[in-house]
Amino acid sequence: MSFDRSIKIAPSILSADFANFGQEIQAIESQGADWVHIDVMDGHFVPNLTFGPMAVKAFRPHVKTVMDVHLMIAPVDPYIDAYADAGADVLTAHIEAGPHIHRTLQAIRAAGMKAGVALNPGTPAEAVAQLLDLTDLICVMTVNPGFGGQKFIDMTSKIRSLRSMIGDRPVHIEIDGGVDPSTAPLVAEAGADVLVAGSAVFKGGSVNDPDVYGANIRNIRDAANGVWA
Repeated sequence: MSFDRSIKIAPSILSADFANFGQEIQAIESQGADWVHIDVMDGHFVPNLTFGPMAVKAFRPHVKTVMDVHLMIAPVDPYIDAYADAGADVLTAHIEAGPHIHRTLQAIRAAGMKAGVALNPGTPAEAVAQLLDLTDLICVMTVNPGFGGQKFIDMTSKIRSLRSMIGDRPVHIEIDGGVDPSTAPLVAEAGADVLVAGSAVFKGGSVNDPDVYGANIRNIRDAANGVWA
């Protein structure tokens, strides 16, 4: 994974056809997805239950770009090696999920993955001030985690604070929740470069009609880059 600050679209497969994940992943990548975002939920840290390590390992052969695994689970540390074995390129843990996030980020990197830290809407940017040199990605939640399709919560001031704190460090700012062509420009202008989008990518398309995915991805990217279709 090389680092750059260009806009990257990371469709969340939480909005894909659950009976057809392999083809869905291939479809979004063929239509311009930069990363593939996988939301892991435990029914404990968040009120939903999704993918375990075995499911993520099954997705891996289909992902040719970056497999971006977002853990919305607590505890995190006992599962780091399992998601490394499953093939995650980026593994993100919530700062709210445990008392020792510094140790968690060290362990993620030691397992050979890029380390991400996620912030819920109520958690301030300053919470990661002492973690920036251990972090490859900061995920700003613009919804309360747990379900797809929620309404965007404006976190642009937090994004600007993070962008200033990061300086010239090679740290991505990722936005997760409510991203579509109307919200993408707000977060991109504030300093975000990885945009997670679920329903805004998958709506209206299918593996039999993947061009719709491509149009949706382009619309989000163009909006983020200031080009309105």
